[in-house]
Parts: sequence; C-alpha cells; structure tokens
Amino acid sequence: MRIGLFGGTFNPPHEGHRLASLIALKRLKLDAVWWLVTPGNPLKENAGLPPLHERIEAARALADHPGIIVTGLEAQIGTRYTFDTIDHLTRRCAGVRFAWIMGADNLASFHRWQRWREIAALTPIAVIDRPSSTLKAAHSRAAHFLARYRVDECDGALLLERGAPGFVFLHGPRSSLSSTELRNKGQGLGQGLNPRPLVE
Repeated sequence: MRIGLFGGTFNPPHEGHRLASLIALKRLKLDAVWWLVTPGNPLKENAGLPPLHERIEAARALADHPGIIVTGLEAQIGTRYTFDTIDHLTRRCAGVRFAWIMGADNLASFHRWQRWREIAALTPIAVIDRPSSTLKAAHSRAAHFLARYRVDECDGALLLERGAPGFVFLHGPRSSLSSTELRNKGQGLGQGLNPRPLVE
C-alpha cells in the first residue's frame, strides 16, 4: 500500500485540500490519501475550533472521492504532534509506504514544527505548490535542509520507493482558497460553506 498523509484542522475543509490530494494521488501513484483531521494544531490558537466530529463530517462531504479517506486518527491514538503520529503509523503498519503531504505555505514554516528534521527522517515529503507561497517555501529553512534529498518532479512516483529522507515539490492546478480566509469571510463550518467538491 502507498498512502499519503495529509494533516490539518480542516476548519473549514475546502477545494484546495481536495485538489492537493488529487494531485498527490496521481503524481505519487498513491493508493489513497488519508486526511488526518487533528483535534487541534499546537502552532495555532484553537479557541473556537469546531468539534472534531463536525470537521470530519464536513471533510467527508467535501472529499467525496474513493481515494481520499477522512479520519480522526490522532484523537484515536492520542497523538498531538506530527512526528508522534507518523512514528506510530510506521511502526504499526508494516509493509505500508507513507508520504507526508503539505502545501507550500506549510513548508515555509515547517522548521517550527516539533522534531521536524526527525519527521523528514521518518517519511518522504511531498509539497504541493500554492499561490503566493512558491518563493517563500523555496527559500525557507526547511527547503534548504531538504534540498539534498530532493527528487525531480518528473520522478515523483519514485518518492515512496526511495524512502526517507526524500522530498519532492509538485506543481499543477492551484487553489487560492485558505481556511483562514474562509473563516474571516464568515464561511467556516456552520456558516453557509458549501462542502460540494469543486474540482475533479
């Protein structure tokens, strides 16, 4: 099995999450992408965060794709940090090849994540380009660290075979939507957000 792991609060989930997952599914030749809907992001203010079950329900409604599996795994296994989640999965799921998926905006701040170098040592990382994030991500501290492990984009399907550390930056159709902007516009969960998938 070849599984992409895509974590976040999904508050709210939006077409950009789905688009990034579809790009990863195709370009990395994945069997599935697991959305790991976190109970709360340690790097963000979680006051007012909608209940986990509401965010999972909204994410499932939006994903609407057989290759995207929405989970509340971190709450189930009691992990809070990405390293602990990946460590748990790689130890418990023998024979499964994982890749961590993130948007380019997250790569720009990846060096702030707890044990981020150890995350890179556990699983290969696929970064999906996002509007207004390309240059910032490319010049980030984490990007410089990962540069020596970079796989050419045209060889993205080999990322999981190469294993960790490994890194690929994938370009393709981009969505300018962000959960923060949607919340600021009053389009969060329960505020009129239409969860219908926008892209095939």
